[in-house]
Amino acid sequence: MSQQHPLLDELAWRGLLFQHTDGLAAHLAAGQITAYCGFDPTAPSLHVGNLVPVMGLVHLQRAGHRPIALVGGGTGMIGDPSGKSAERSLQSLDVIEANARSIGAQLERFLDFSGPAAARMANNVDWLGSLGLLEFLRTTGKHFTVNYMLAKDSVKSRLEDGISYTEFTYMLLQAHDYAELYRRLGVTLQVGGSDQWGNMTAGLELIRRTEGRESHVLTFPLVTTASGQKFGKSEAGAVYLDPARTSPYKFYQFWLGADDRDVGRWLRFFTFLSRDEITALDEATSTRPEAREAQRALAIDMTTRVHGDALLRSVESISQVLFGKGDPRDLSADTLEAMAAEVPFAEIDAPADSSGVDALDLVVATGLAKSRGDAKRLVEQGGVSVNGRKVSMADRVTASESWLAGAHLLVKKGSRDWGLVRVR
Repeated sequence: MSQQHPLLDELAWRGLLFQHTDGLAAHLAAGQITAYCGFDPTAPSLHVGNLVPVMGLVHLQRAGHRPIALVGGGTGMIGDPSGKSAERSLQSLDVIEANARSIGAQLERFLDFSGPAAARMANNVDWLGSLGLLEFLRTTGKHFTVNYMLAKDSVKSRLEDGISYTEFTYMLLQAHDYAELYRRLGVTLQVGGSDQWGNMTAGLELIRRTEGRESHVLTFPLVTTASGQKFGKSEAGAVYLDPARTSPYKFYQFWLGADDRDVGRWLRFFTFLSRDEITALDEATSTRPEAREAQRALAIDMTTRVHGDALLRSVESISQVLFGKGDPRDLSADTLEAMAAEVPFAEIDAPADSSGVDALDLVVATGLAKSRGDAKRLVEQGGVSVNGRKVSMADRVTASESWLAGAHLLVKKGSRDWGLVRVR
């Protein structure tokens, strides 16, 4: 069903539109608007579950509107009760400030901070940090009844087990943010996850009461996988944008491992591929799922956007080798160093006589065998390869001229277990 505006229609086609206030289509059609989305700095990195509202901001900017990414340096000191069953642990101001800086840098990879629709970063600690209690009660608190606040799902769901006054007031702080951004930057649209609807509409109420003006809210769906798992989780936990928390290789593999039932939705959510391109990839998933064309397109697009072309090429090379479709001799020194974080890794001293390195030592050093006796049995059974070459007991030493990038040896046990050794 048409939303009566090209941007809303595009979001709806991509599955990104959950609900919005009446009159938003006309508001968007009237000219350039300024919209904001808030990001909670309770962790030092965004994870892929945060990318739905990020992509929503990008779609707004691509349609000619100005996005504001608000990092909650102030509200992060309180904690949002939405979707939570227990009180959050409060973090120190130093930790929150460091997290806010890190998240701000990550958001800059998605939004364009130049041109007529230039994005801006904001941090609500700039106004909440100096806001006195009496001033807050007079300018914001007096416009909301307790009954109004108790009716919100984020509060109502916590009443049985209890909610602190600190978290109870969170929606008023978020409403204060919206009104402050309206006055400072002319913001008239707030976007966010569907679980934020109650907090966001409180902002509309405050702007109406204090400014006598109309403003709007648009929400995006909360994403789960086809199996019902919370989106953004892997076997190792949350998938982060920070390469120190989730390596580019694991990030790439997360998208590459998307379920056939999910990959079409995720292409719509997280890429800017055209309708024709996505339709063709949907068809490929249906008719030749073993090729995993849609998953590969998704992994390439997301890894490039978050980590850049160079790291994409590196992780693709690692993936090709580890899945038996690439030649280890083609791996660069940088790629091998990146691989060290993905497979069992060890360093050994170069042999004194320069004769080369014994495969038995490599298998034991990487933990692929518990002892030289176990390693010997593996070699005798034809189960060990070094740098792509299957070794035997009679020919198990790899000379220095065959080491990868001058100092590495890639060991394979059987068909799936790998280890990497750097000779020092």
